Amino acid sequence: MGEIIAKTLFGLENILAEELKQLNAKGIKLYNRAVGFEGDKKTVYKANYCLRTALKILLPIGEAVINNEAELYQYIRTIKWENYLGVNDTLAVEVSLSTNIFKHSHFIAQKIKDGIVDHFRDKYGTRPSVDLKNPVLRINALIQNNIVKLSRDSSGDSLHRRGYRVKQGPAPINEVLAAGLIKLSGWNEKDPLIDFMCGSGTIPVEAALMASRIYPGDLGKEYGFQKWKDYDRQMFKEAIKETKTDILKGTVNVFASDISAEVIALARKHAQIAGVSDRIRFSISDFQHVTPPPPPGVVIVNPPYGERIVQDELNTLYSNMGNKFKKDFAGYNAWVISANAEAFKFVGLKPSLKIQTFNGQLECRFNKYSMYDGSKKPHKIMNS
Repeated sequence: MGEIIAKTLFGLENILAEELKQLNAKGIKLYNRAVGFEGDKKTVYKANYCLRTALKILLPIGEAVINNEAELYQYIRTIKWENYLGVNDTLAVEVSLSTNIFKHSHFIAQKIKDGIVDHFRDKYGTRPSVDLKNPVLRINALIQNNIVKLSRDSSGDSLHRRGYRVKQGPAPINEVLAAGLIKLSGWNEKDPLIDFMCGSGTIPVEAALMASRIYPGDLGKEYGFQKWKDYDRQMFKEAIKETKTDILKGTVNVFASDISAEVIALARKHAQIAGVSDRIRFSISDFQHVTPPPPPGVVIVNPPYGERIVQDELNTLYSNMGNKFKKDFAGYNAWVISANAEAFKFVGLKPSLKIQTFNGQLECRFNKYSMYDGSKKPHKIMNS
């Protein structure tokens, strides 16, 4: 089959590699925003169904050296596209450019599409059509310098779209990033995990899914490979059965709060759709009034970065957050993701670890603050 590529977000490559190891994938290699691995068709099915930190699973079609658009077009026409696509099927092309040869990805996508449909027209007198939203075959083209690599996108819609988010909060964080942050935090899925600025609930929902052993695929997503000519329905059923574990029914110590009643209502709805509404303790509260369970535990917070708040107010918010960590979270590891380097200075604590990642197009730091337990005062249980 050749090397399979799992795409991810910057900073999550090692986490994704660990997930692939748990699926017994072989030949794992780290790349920028991607992990390569080896496996068969069943491995591809399992990867799509189980991986929490992957965006796409790409299967290789071929690669070639090209120096201009004419050479690209001719190469595309030589591929036996009928192995992947019927004349009555639909296709879409996505292009990523890291080259000086071409400037516009949309133009190159059109050129690749032309090569495919001309191949069919020459051979069969008819051609497949384009469907950008729901094609039978989604083709991924990566052009680096003068090398073009073509792949089949087995995932279809991005794997971060789990299906439980009906609406985004004011400062959205996607599901793959949320799952990645939880795994980067080292949370053991048993100790308390607290998000006291939870917004629409993505971090606590992903944590509850993780601790409950509910895979992203359990939420009912359809995949690109299910439309392919070589789709094996029985093998997919076997792949799901082999990865199944019993959903854990014990206590899951996930706590989520926010000052806004509206966003807590939205977070509750998302948790209900994901099937974990009984695994998260929600509360409407200013974070300064939150009282955590006894340590050890983990706090993960995605505070405002400054798009809607002036810097002075943001600095005060981060200062209050740091004071809250010092006052009430002794024995916890507190993690904060933000794109605002200036505001980070006002936390007033020295990070024990800094990890670079991105939230959308925003370059972020995911900072760890180890709150050593130097106090023996009793802890209250967080409001439910």
